[in-house]
Amino acid sequence: MINREWVKSHIIQQMLVVLTTLFAIPVSSANQSNTADRVSAQSKGKILVVMTNHAKYPSREDTTGLWVTELTHFYDVAQQAGYEMDFVSPQGGVVPLDERSQKWIYMDKAARAHLADLDFNSRLNHTLKPSEVKAADYKAIYFTGGHGVMWDFPNNLELTALAEQIYDQGGVVSAVCHGVAGVLALKDQQGKPLIANRKVTGFSNLEESLSGMKKQVPFFLEDNLKSKGASYSKGLLPFTSYVVVDDRIITGQNPQSPRQVAEEVVKRLNKIK
Repeated sequence: MINREWVKSHIIQQMLVVLTTLFAIPVSSANQSNTADRVSAQSKGKILVVMTNHAKYPSREDTTGLWVTELTHFYDVAQQAGYEMDFVSPQGGVVPLDERSQKWIYMDKAARAHLADLDFNSRLNHTLKPSEVKAADYKAIYFTGGHGVMWDFPNNLELTALAEQIYDQGGVVSAVCHGVAGVLALKDQQGKPLIANRKVTGFSNLEESLSGMKKQVPFFLEDNLKSKGASYSKGLLPFTSYVVVDDRIITGQNPQSPRQVAEEVVKRLNKIK
């Protein structure tokens, strides 16, 4: 029997995605030299961007990995604001790209330009290992999403240590969509969950069901955030941009949120001397 409520919700989801894609305005060109950006004398500092190495679902034939625009939308805003970015992943090396995220309905002109850029692709294929990164070099850390992060972000001791150190030195911890799984293991200086009693968001249980991945994920992000004592909230409508700022912890709910996450990260960093 067809579940009419599910069909209705799915149709609304797709309509929202189309509208978001059609009216998205690229912030900056992807054809600028990434090498030049990284050595620019005008740099305001560096942001560590974290991506997944995990590509396989338990029972689906298509592959997961980085959700492309959750990198590119953040990247464009932060780059235009004058911040350099280094790419890191749990194992280093190649970052797989989520197949679904590359469909026309989810991509925009700027994202396609990035994927066509040889230098940008080289950076995605040669990400740093956590052991090659020093927390002291960064003003913020940003955990990108894509379902793959659910397997290799939460229990990675090196990434957890980097994020904790960046936060402890006065930096910003930010994440979007499933990437918020990267903050689950973080602890404060008293050994308590960093997000306990803090306002956060992340991919919701409803969105997981609507995306058809309910039986694929190892856990529900919304439930796990709440289990850490976080004050979780989500947008009124699924798959629309929603961002929560709690001082130096900045989280976005879904693939429609990375641009707004970046804007909030830039605002917060501009207040840090």
